[in-house]
Amino acid sequence: MRDFAALHRAGDPLVLPNVWDVASARHLAAAGFTALGTTSLGIAAANGLPDGQGAICAETVRLIAALAPLPVCLTADIETGSVEAAAAVAEAGAAGVNMEDAMGPAAAHAALIRAVKRQVPGLFVNARTDTYWQRPGDLAETLARVRLYAEAGADGVFVPGLSDPGDIAAVVAAVDIPVNVLFLPDRHTVAALTDLGVRRISTGSLLFRAALAASVQTATAVRDGLPIAADLPSYAQVDAGSQATGDS
Repeated sequence: MRDFAALHRAGDPLVLPNVWDVASARHLAAAGFTALGTTSLGIAAANGLPDGQGAICAETVRLIAALAPLPVCLTADIETGSVEAAAAVAEAGAAGVNMEDAMGPAAAHAALIRAVKRQVPGLFVNARTDTYWQRPGDLAETLARVRLYAEAGADGVFVPGLSDPGDIAAVVAAVDIPVNVLFLPDRHTVAALTDLGVRRISTGSLLFRAALAASVQTATAVRDGLPIAADLPSYAQVDAGSQATGDS
């Protein structure tokens, strides 16, 4: 198993797919990805639960435990998080966690980061701030928060929704720890983010949403007599993959 922190490299960032079940994780591991994260929206939606409400802790722990045999590093999205949730996913096999501030008091999130690092010092804590998430961006507030979280002991900082190259460069310059950006298909390329100094690029819920769209598209193609994609995995491939472990 590689050191998860060492995968966050300037000039060669970690491209992190986010998974919601065992099948998605195993297929991505087989595709050569060295680390996988969970997506809280994907897990929540797949289980009929709300996202961002602290409703998926048990499901996330179970998924991490099921994925632990895979030869990849795992990081768990534990939403706003808690010391107990961080310890639970670490015990299940996670090398890291993602904890979001949900635009609550920055000091409280910094205190949580300190508490998690005291309890599970080897866990990679990716401290997310929602200053750009589904709201107009606030660069000054973002810089204040990422600096505070870095000082509190975070191993990385995450600003989903950040898209402007100048803003990204400012965040990268503000801290010495890795900066994580959520990949936006209409705004980003891996090459451009690499040039800006980003060291981790997450897909978030993108893969889950793409899978839903592909499912509906395929079903309507069957109904309407349209062509079906020819490069789908076979029944035998999926069934064999569902029984694979990190030792096979």
